[in-house]
Amino acid sequence: MPGFELFSDLERNEVNDVLDNGVLMRYGFDGMRKGHWKAKELEAELATTFESNHVQLVSSGTAAVSVALASAGIGAGDEVIMPTFTFVASFEAIMMLGAIPVLVDIDDTLTLDPKAVEAAITPKTKAVMIVQMCGSMGNMDALSKICNNHNLVFIEDACQAIGGTYKGKPLGSIADLGCFSFDFVKTITCGEGGAVVTNNKAYYINADHFSDHGHDHVGNDRGAETHPFLGYNFRISELHAAVGLAQVRRLPEFINIQKRNFTILRNAIADVPGVTFRTVPEGGEESYAFLNFFMPNLELAQKVSEAFKTNGVDACWNYYHNNWHYIRKWNHLKDLKSLYPISSEVKEGLEYLQTKSFDQSDFYISRNISCLIKLSWTEEEVRARGSKMAQLIKAIN
Repeated sequence: MPGFELFSDLERNEVNDVLDNGVLMRYGFDGMRKGHWKAKELEAELATTFESNHVQLVSSGTAAVSVALASAGIGAGDEVIMPTFTFVASFEAIMMLGAIPVLVDIDDTLTLDPKAVEAAITPKTKAVMIVQMCGSMGNMDALSKICNNHNLVFIEDACQAIGGTYKGKPLGSIADLGCFSFDFVKTITCGEGGAVVTNNKAYYINADHFSDHGHDHVGNDRGAETHPFLGYNFRISELHAAVGLAQVRRLPEFINIQKRNFTILRNAIADVPGVTFRTVPEGGEESYAFLNFFMPNLELAQKVSEAFKTNGVDACWNYYHNNWHYIRKWNHLKDLKSLYPISSEVKEGLEYLQTKSFDQSDFYISRNISCLIKLSWTEEEVRARGSKMAQLIKAIN
Protein backbone atom coordinates (compact mmCIF):
# COMPACT_ATOMS: atom_id res chain seq x y z
CA MET A 1 0.00 0.00 0.00
CA PRO A 2 -0.40 2.30 -1.86
CA GLY A 3 -0.93 1.13 -5.42
CA PHE A 4 0.50 4.27 -7.00
CA GLU A 5 3.95 2.97 -6.09
CA LEU A 6 3.71 0.43 -8.90
CA PHE A 7 1.95 2.26 -11.74
CA SER A 8 2.64 0.53 -15.04
CA ASP A 9 1.63 0.41 -18.69
CA LEU A 10 -1.56 -1.36 -17.60
CA GLU A 11 -2.85 1.84 -15.97
CA ARG A 12 -1.54 4.03 -18.79
CA ASN A 13 -3.25 1.93 -21.44
CA GLU A 14 -6.63 2.11 -19.68
CA VAL A 15 -6.37 5.89 -19.23
CA ASN A 16 -5.26 6.41 -22.84
CA ASP A 17 -8.22 4.33 -23.99
CA VAL A 18 -10.56 6.82 -22.30
CA LEU A 19 -8.73 9.82 -23.71
CA ASP A 20 -8.74 8.34 -27.20
CA ASN A 21 -12.45 7.65 -26.87
CA GLY A 22 -13.11 11.15 -25.51
CA VAL A 23 -16.00 10.45 -23.09
CA LEU A 24 -14.94 11.20 -19.52
CA MET A 25 -18.38 10.95 -17.85
CA ARG A 26 -19.58 7.55 -16.67
CA TYR A 27 -23.22 8.11 -17.72
CA GLY A 28 -24.74 9.03 -21.08
CA PHE A 29 -23.08 9.88 -24.41
CA ASP A 30 -23.82 6.33 -25.50
CA GLY A 31 -23.23 6.96 -29.20
CA MET A 32 -19.96 8.81 -28.71
CA ARG A 33 -18.34 6.31 -26.38
CA LYS A 34 -18.52 3.39 -28.84
CA GLY A 35 -18.94 0.72 -26.20
CA HIS A 36 -16.35 2.06 -23.74
CA TRP A 37 -17.68 1.84 -20.18
CA LYS A 38 -14.80 1.84 -17.71
CA ALA A 39 -16.92 2.41 -14.60
CA LYS A 40 -19.24 -0.47 -15.53
CA GLU A 41 -16.24 -2.71 -16.17
CA LEU A 42 -14.71 -1.78 -12.82
CA GLU A 43 -17.98 -2.44 -11.00
CA ALA A 44 -18.12 -5.90 -12.56
CA GLU A 45 -14.50 -6.62 -11.56
CA LEU A 46 -15.15 -5.44 -8.02
CA ALA A 47 -18.30 -7.57 -7.72
CA THR A 48 -16.17 -10.62 -8.51
CA THR A 49 -13.34 -9.51 -6.20
CA PHE A 50 -15.69 -8.86 -3.28
CA GLU A 51 -17.97 -11.83 -4.02
CA SER A 52 -20.96 -9.50 -3.91
CA ASN A 53 -24.02 -9.17 -6.10
CA HIS A 54 -23.92 -5.40 -6.49
CA VAL A 55 -21.30 -2.63 -6.63
CA GLN A 56 -21.87 1.11 -7.02
CA LEU A 57 -18.84 3.26 -7.75
CA VAL A 58 -18.74 6.72 -6.18
CA SER A 59 -16.33 9.64 -5.96
CA SER A 60 -14.58 8.77 -2.67
CA GLY A 61 -14.60 6.56 0.39
CA THR A 62 -16.34 9.34 2.32
CA ALA A 63 -19.04 9.42 -0.34
CA ALA A 64 -19.31 5.63 -0.09
CA VAL A 65 -20.15 5.84 3.62
CA SER A 66 -22.74 8.59 3.10
CA VAL A 67 -24.29 6.76 0.15
CA ALA A 68 -24.40 3.48 2.07
CA LEU A 69 -26.14 5.09 5.04
CA ALA A 70 -28.59 7.00 2.86
CA SER A 71 -29.35 3.88 0.82
CA ALA A 72 -30.43 2.13 4.00
CA GLY A 73 -32.71 5.05 4.92
CA ILE A 74 -30.55 6.51 7.68
CA GLY A 75 -30.79 10.25 8.16
CA ALA A 76 -31.94 13.09 10.41
CA GLY A 77 -31.75 12.28 14.10
CA ASP A 78 -30.73 8.64 13.66
CA GLU A 79 -27.78 7.38 15.68
CA VAL A 80 -24.90 5.50 14.06
CA ILE A 81 -22.45 3.70 16.34
CA MET A 82 -18.82 4.01 15.21
CA PRO A 83 -15.34 3.56 16.75
CA THR A 84 -13.09 6.14 18.37
CA PHE A 85 -10.22 5.09 16.08
CA THR A 86 -10.95 5.86 12.44
CA PHE A 87 -10.56 8.76 10.03
CA VAL A 88 -12.51 12.01 10.40
CA ALA A 89 -14.46 11.09 7.25
CA SER A 90 -16.47 8.55 9.26
CA PHE A 91 -18.27 11.09 11.41
CA GLU A 92 -18.33 13.67 8.60
CA ALA A 93 -20.26 11.25 6.38
CA ILE A 94 -22.75 10.50 9.14
CA MET A 95 -23.33 14.14 10.00
CA MET A 96 -23.77 15.13 6.35
CA LEU A 97 -27.06 13.19 6.45
CA GLY A 98 -28.16 14.86 9.68
CA ALA A 99 -27.49 11.67 11.64
CA ILE A 100 -25.61 11.49 14.93
CA PRO A 101 -22.26 9.68 15.30
CA VAL A 102 -22.08 7.75 18.56
CA LEU A 103 -18.44 6.97 19.29
CA VAL A 104 -17.61 3.91 21.38
CA ASP A 105 -14.46 2.16 22.58
CA ILE A 106 -12.23 -0.13 20.58
CA ASP A 107 -10.62 -3.33 21.86
CA ASP A 108 -7.32 -5.06 21.10
CA THR A 109 -8.39 -5.62 17.49
CA LEU A 110 -8.19 -1.80 17.13
CA THR A 111 -11.81 -1.88 15.96
CA LEU A 112 -15.22 -1.86 17.63
CA ASP A 113 -15.58 -3.57 21.00
CA PRO A 114 -18.88 -5.52 20.82
CA LYS A 115 -19.56 -4.90 24.52
CA ALA A 116 -19.21 -1.16 24.01
CA VAL A 117 -21.53 -1.34 21.00
CA GLU A 118 -24.20 -3.21 22.95
CA ALA A 119 -24.03 -0.68 25.78
CA ALA A 120 -24.45 2.27 23.39
CA ILE A 121 -27.68 1.14 21.71
CA THR A 122 -30.70 3.39 22.25
CA PRO A 123 -34.14 3.64 20.61
CA LYS A 124 -32.56 6.08 18.13
CA THR A 125 -29.82 3.69 17.02
CA LYS A 126 -30.25 2.68 13.39
CA ALA A 127 -26.82 1.38 12.35
CA VAL A 128 -23.49 0.06 13.53
CA MET A 129 -20.44 0.87 11.44
CA ILE A 130 -17.21 -1.01 11.98
CA VAL A 131 -14.13 0.71 10.58
CA GLN A 132 -11.49 -1.88 9.68
CA MET A 133 -8.56 0.40 10.33
CA CYS A 134 -5.06 -0.54 9.23
CA GLY A 135 -6.21 -3.59 7.31
CA SER A 136 -7.91 -5.84 9.86
CA MET A 137 -11.29 -6.69 11.33
CA GLY A 138 -13.03 -6.92 14.68
CA ASN A 139 -15.26 -9.68 16.04
CA MET A 140 -17.56 -9.81 13.03
CA ASP A 141 -19.73 -12.64 14.37
CA ALA A 142 -20.48 -10.83 17.62
CA LEU A 143 -21.20 -7.54 15.85
CA SER A 144 -23.44 -9.25 13.28
CA LYS A 145 -25.37 -10.93 16.09
CA ILE A 146 -25.88 -7.62 17.90
CA CYS A 147 -27.19 -5.98 14.72
CA ASN A 148 -29.52 -8.88 13.99
CA ASN A 149 -30.86 -8.94 17.55
CA HIS A 150 -31.59 -5.20 17.53
CA ASN A 151 -32.67 -4.92 13.88
CA LEU A 152 -29.80 -2.56 13.04
CA VAL A 153 -28.08 -1.98 9.72
CA PHE A 154 -24.52 -3.32 9.82
CA ILE A 155 -21.99 -1.39 7.72
CA GLU A 156 -18.35 -2.20 7.04
CA ASP A 157 -16.03 0.70 6.36
CA ALA A 158 -13.30 -1.36 4.68
CA CYS A 159 -11.54 1.64 3.17
CA GLN A 160 -8.18 0.54 4.60
CA ALA A 161 -8.83 -3.19 4.44
CA ILE A 162 -9.18 -4.21 0.80
CA GLY A 163 -7.72 -7.69 0.39
CA GLY A 164 -8.42 -8.83 3.95
CA THR A 165 -10.79 -11.73 4.67
CA TYR A 166 -12.86 -13.16 7.50
CA LYS A 167 -13.71 -16.86 7.41
CA GLY A 168 -12.98 -16.85 3.69
CA LYS A 169 -15.17 -13.85 2.90
CA PRO A 170 -13.64 -10.59 1.64
CA LEU A 171 -13.80 -7.76 4.15
CA GLY A 172 -16.48 -5.35 3.01
CA SER A 173 -18.77 -8.14 1.81
CA ILE A 174 -19.87 -9.49 5.20
CA ALA A 175 -22.22 -6.81 6.52
CA ASP A 176 -25.37 -5.37 4.92
CA LEU A 177 -23.28 -2.78 3.11
CA GLY A 178 -19.54 -2.37 2.59
CA CYS A 179 -17.59 0.79 1.78
CA PHE A 180 -14.24 1.14 0.04
CA SER A 181 -11.88 3.98 -0.77
CA PHE A 182 -9.64 4.16 -3.82
CA ASP A 183 -7.94 7.45 -3.02
CA PHE A 184 -4.30 8.13 -3.78
CA VAL A 185 -2.85 6.30 -0.76
CA LYS A 186 -4.96 3.14 -0.76
CA THR A 187 -3.80 -0.34 -1.79
CA ILE A 188 -5.54 0.11 -5.11
CA THR A 189 -6.12 3.66 -6.27
CA CYS A 190 -8.22 5.56 -8.75
CA GLY A 191 -6.64 8.84 -7.63
CA GLU A 192 -10.03 9.59 -6.06
CA GLY A 193 -12.88 7.11 -5.86
CA GLY A 194 -14.84 4.69 -3.74
CA ALA A 195 -17.43 1.96 -3.87
CA VAL A 196 -20.49 0.64 -2.06
CA VAL A 197 -20.96 -3.13 -2.17
CA THR A 198 -24.03 -5.08 -1.11
CA ASN A 199 -26.11 -8.18 -1.74
CA ASN A 200 -29.31 -6.23 -1.05
CA LYS A 201 -30.84 -5.18 -4.36
CA ALA A 202 -32.97 -2.41 -2.85
CA TYR A 203 -29.92 -0.84 -1.21
CA TYR A 204 -28.03 -1.08 -4.50
CA ILE A 205 -30.80 0.61 -6.50
CA ASN A 206 -30.95 3.37 -3.89
CA ALA A 207 -27.17 3.82 -4.07
CA ASP A 208 -27.22 3.90 -7.87
CA HIS A 209 -29.86 6.63 -7.92
CA PHE A 210 -28.78 8.64 -4.85
CA SER A 211 -25.18 9.03 -6.06
CA ASP A 212 -26.32 10.69 -9.31
CA HIS A 213 -28.91 13.33 -8.36
CA GLY A 214 -31.63 10.69 -8.01
CA HIS A 215 -31.49 9.67 -11.70
CA ASP A 216 -33.12 6.28 -12.25
CA HIS A 217 -30.74 5.36 -15.14
CA VAL A 218 -33.55 3.75 -17.10
CA GLY A 219 -32.92 3.49 -20.84
CA ASN A 220 -30.12 5.20 -22.74
CA ASP A 221 -31.54 8.70 -23.00
CA ARG A 222 -29.98 10.80 -20.26
CA GLY A 223 -32.54 13.54 -20.70
CA ALA A 224 -35.50 11.17 -20.34
CA GLU A 225 -34.44 9.69 -17.01
CA THR A 226 -36.75 10.38 -14.08
CA HIS A 227 -35.95 11.22 -10.46
CA PRO A 228 -37.65 8.85 -8.00
CA PHE A 229 -36.14 10.76 -5.08
CA LEU A 230 -33.60 13.42 -4.13
CA GLY A 231 -29.93 12.71 -4.63
CA TYR A 232 -26.50 14.28 -4.84
CA ASN A 233 -23.50 14.15 -7.14
CA PHE A 234 -21.12 11.45 -5.96
CA ARG A 235 -20.21 10.23 -9.46
CA ILE A 236 -16.84 8.83 -10.41
CA SER A 237 -15.34 9.74 -13.79
CA GLU A 238 -14.27 7.34 -16.53
CA LEU A 239 -10.66 8.49 -16.10
CA HIS A 240 -10.63 7.57 -12.43
CA ALA A 241 -12.40 4.29 -13.14
CA ALA A 242 -9.85 3.44 -15.82
CA VAL A 243 -6.97 3.66 -13.34
CA GLY A 244 -8.93 1.54 -10.85
CA LEU A 245 -9.73 -1.06 -13.49
CA ALA A 246 -6.05 -1.74 -14.07
CA GLN A 247 -5.29 -1.63 -10.34
CA VAL A 248 -7.99 -4.06 -9.20
CA ARG A 249 -6.71 -6.64 -11.66
CA ARG A 250 -3.35 -6.31 -9.92
CA LEU A 251 -4.77 -6.67 -6.39
CA PRO A 252 -3.46 -10.25 -5.86
CA GLU A 253 0.00 -9.04 -6.88
CA PHE A 254 -0.16 -6.14 -4.42
CA ILE A 255 -1.46 -8.28 -1.54
CA ASN A 256 1.31 -10.85 -2.06
CA ILE A 257 3.95 -8.11 -1.86
CA GLN A 258 2.33 -6.61 1.24
CA LYS A 259 2.19 -10.02 2.92
CA ARG A 260 5.86 -10.71 2.18
CA ASN A 261 6.98 -7.34 3.55
CA PHE A 262 4.63 -7.52 6.54
CA THR A 263 5.82 -11.01 7.48
CA ILE A 264 9.50 -10.06 7.31
CA LEU A 265 8.97 -7.04 9.56
CA ARG A 266 6.74 -8.88 12.02
CA ASN A 267 9.21 -11.73 12.38
CA ALA A 268 12.04 -9.24 12.90
CA ILE A 269 10.44 -7.74 16.02
CA ALA A 270 8.31 -10.66 17.26
CA ASP A 271 10.81 -11.78 19.91
CA VAL A 272 11.76 -8.30 21.12
CA PRO A 273 10.82 -7.99 24.81
CA GLY A 274 7.73 -5.86 25.37
CA VAL A 275 6.39 -6.16 21.82
CA THR A 276 2.91 -7.63 21.31
CA PHE A 277 0.62 -7.48 18.28
CA ARG A 278 -2.97 -6.49 17.58
CA THR A 279 -5.49 -9.30 17.85
CA VAL A 280 -6.80 -10.71 14.58
CA PRO A 281 -10.00 -12.70 15.27
CA GLU A 282 -9.89 -16.43 14.60
CA GLY A 283 -10.69 -17.07 10.95
CA GLY A 284 -9.49 -13.61 9.91
CA GLU A 285 -6.62 -12.68 7.64
CA GLU A 286 -5.63 -9.04 7.52
CA SER A 287 -4.72 -7.25 4.31
CA TYR A 288 -1.12 -6.73 5.48
CA ALA A 289 -1.36 -3.02 4.66
CA PHE A 290 -0.03 -2.05 8.11
CA LEU A 291 1.98 -3.75 10.84
CA ASN A 292 0.44 -2.83 14.20
CA PHE A 293 2.19 -3.64 17.46
CA PHE A 294 1.91 -2.58 21.08
CA MET A 295 4.53 -1.38 23.54
CA PRO A 296 3.93 -1.77 27.30
CA ASN A 297 2.97 1.90 27.81
CA LEU A 298 2.57 5.31 26.15
CA GLU A 299 6.01 6.56 27.16
CA LEU A 300 7.81 3.66 25.50
CA ALA A 301 5.57 3.80 22.43
CA GLN A 302 6.35 7.48 21.94
CA LYS A 303 10.07 6.87 22.42
CA VAL A 304 10.02 4.10 19.83
CA SER A 305 8.01 6.22 17.42
CA GLU A 306 10.46 9.11 17.79
CA ALA A 307 13.45 6.80 17.42
CA PHE A 308 11.98 5.39 14.21
CA LYS A 309 11.51 8.88 12.79
CA THR A 310 14.98 10.06 13.81
CA ASN A 311 16.67 7.00 12.34
CA GLY A 312 14.94 6.88 8.98
CA VAL A 313 12.22 4.31 9.69
CA ASP A 314 9.48 6.36 8.06
CA ALA A 315 5.69 5.91 7.85
CA CYS A 316 5.24 4.66 11.42
CA TRP A 317 2.81 6.40 13.78
CA ASN A 318 1.57 6.47 17.32
CA TYR A 319 -1.99 7.75 16.89
CA TYR A 320 -2.53 8.94 20.47
CA HIS A 321 -1.83 12.58 19.56
CA ASN A 322 -2.90 12.32 15.91
CA ASN A 323 -5.60 14.83 14.93
CA TRP A 324 -6.89 12.92 11.89
CA HIS A 325 -7.48 9.44 13.27
CA TYR A 326 -8.29 9.49 17.00
CA ILE A 327 -10.97 11.07 19.17
CA ARG A 328 -8.60 12.93 21.53
CA LYS A 329 -7.73 15.61 18.95
CA TRP A 330 -11.08 15.94 17.19
CA ASN A 331 -11.84 19.32 18.74
CA HIS A 332 -13.71 20.45 15.64
CA LEU A 333 -16.19 17.63 16.31
CA LYS A 334 -16.39 18.16 20.07
CA ASP A 335 -16.86 21.93 19.65
CA LEU A 336 -19.08 21.56 16.56
CA LYS A 337 -17.08 24.04 14.52
CA SER A 338 -19.01 24.29 11.27
CA LEU A 339 -19.38 26.64 8.32
CA TYR A 340 -23.13 26.03 8.36
CA PRO A 341 -25.67 25.74 11.18
CA ILE A 342 -25.94 22.30 12.77
CA SER A 343 -29.40 21.18 13.82
CA SER A 344 -30.35 21.29 17.49
CA GLU A 345 -31.02 17.55 17.33
CA VAL A 346 -27.46 16.79 16.28
CA LYS A 347 -26.05 19.27 18.81
CA GLU A 348 -27.98 17.58 21.60
CA GLY A 349 -26.95 14.17 20.32
CA LEU A 350 -23.26 15.10 20.51
CA GLU A 351 -23.29 16.68 23.97
CA TYR A 352 -21.93 13.42 25.40
CA LEU A 353 -18.53 14.20 23.84
CA GLN A 354 -18.01 17.06 26.32
CA THR A 355 -17.79 14.69 29.29
CA LYS A 356 -17.33 11.13 28.05
CA SER A 357 -13.93 9.50 28.47
CA PHE A 358 -12.64 6.62 26.39
CA ASP A 359 -10.15 5.03 28.76
CA GLN A 360 -10.20 1.65 27.07
CA SER A 361 -9.48 3.18 23.67
CA ASP A 362 -6.69 5.27 25.21
CA PHE A 363 -5.20 2.09 26.65
CA TYR A 364 -4.81 0.52 23.22
CA ILE A 365 -4.10 3.54 21.03
CA SER A 366 -1.53 5.05 23.39
CA ARG A 367 0.59 1.87 23.24
CA ASN A 368 0.13 1.17 19.54
CA ILE A 369 2.58 1.82 16.74
CA SER A 370 1.27 1.44 13.21
CA CYS A 371 3.71 0.99 10.32
CA LEU A 372 2.66 1.34 6.70
CA ILE A 373 3.71 -1.53 4.44
CA LYS A 374 5.01 -0.20 1.13
CA LEU A 375 4.87 -2.05 -2.17
CA SER A 376 8.00 -0.48 -3.62
CA TRP A 377 10.44 -1.93 -1.07
CA THR A 378 12.83 -4.65 -2.22
CA GLU A 379 13.16 -7.70 -0.01
CA GLU A 380 16.67 -6.57 0.92
CA GLU A 381 15.35 -3.17 2.01
CA VAL A 382 12.60 -4.78 4.11
CA ARG A 383 15.05 -7.04 5.92
CA ALA A 384 17.34 -4.11 6.67
CA ARG A 385 14.34 -2.12 7.91
CA GLY A 386 13.21 -4.96 10.17
CA SER A 387 16.68 -5.31 11.66
CA LYS A 388 16.85 -1.59 12.38
CA MET A 389 13.38 -1.60 13.98
CA ALA A 390 14.36 -4.45 16.30
CA GLN A 391 17.61 -2.74 17.28
CA LEU A 392 15.88 0.56 18.05
CA ILE A 393 13.15 -1.05 20.16
CA LYS A 394 15.71 -3.09 22.13
CA ALA A 395 17.79 0.02 22.78
CA ILE A 396 14.78 1.81 24.28
CA ASN A 397 13.61 -1.17 26.31
